[in-house]
Amino acid sequence: MNNWSTFFWKFLKFGVVGASGVVVDFGITWLLKEKLKLNQYVANSTGFACAVVSNYILNRIWTFEDHNPDVAVQFAKFTAIALVGLALNNAIIYVLNERLRMNFYVSKLIATGVVMLWNFGANYTFTFGG
Repeated sequence: MNNWSTFFWKFLKFGVVGASGVVVDFGITWLLKEKLKLNQYVANSTGFACAVVSNYILNRIWTFEDHNPDVAVQFAKFTAIALVGLALNNAIIYVLNERLRMNFYVSKLIATGVVMLWNFGANYTFTFGG
């Protein structure tokens, strides 16, 4: 495959992994909050953390097919990028929803798209050495 098609397929795979991460995040959060009655912020943080781990593993193995033996450093980079993405997501939602009075879910959709581009680009170049 040429470079553009390889890049495109990695981007699509990254999106599929991201969608699976949403399922992991929401599933764990729901289980902990609704069934185990844990604090909502503990449940939410645990769901987010589980999704980061799941996304890292799937992206390493499937999306980027990476074999770097320094997994700890690579995972730290992936996590740092995810945390920046989370902050960016919240900032975009705040500006669009609170300041510009855009619908919350429209704001969240826009933020998700921007953050996906950030996460993919940063992980492609920084974490997995595109």
